[in-house]
Amino acid sequence: MTLDVTKPIVLERQFRFQFEPAQECYVLLYPEGLIKLPGSSGEIMKLVDGKLSVNEIIAQLETNFPGVDLKQDVLDFLENANDKGWIRAE
Repeated sequence: MTLDVTKPIVLERQFRFQFEPAQECYVLLYPEGLIKLPGSSGEIMKLVDGKLSVNEIIAQLETNFPGVDLKQDVLDFLENANDKGWIRAE
């Protein structure tokens, strides 16, 4: 399913996003377990707040990490997260 890049995206209700010191990375917690989000995946998911669209998340990350073309990598990750049911467009 293609994610609408112009609509705000949110974390699905069954997930909770947080930093997990024992894992030394961000994770998505859900009733059956957790999903590790190391490195850039955690940085992307930090911006999934229900206010920003995919395009706005990409723009914010490119501001945070200047000189790096992140668009395709961020889009691929968020499409994958959408396909797995972690996020959805509002």
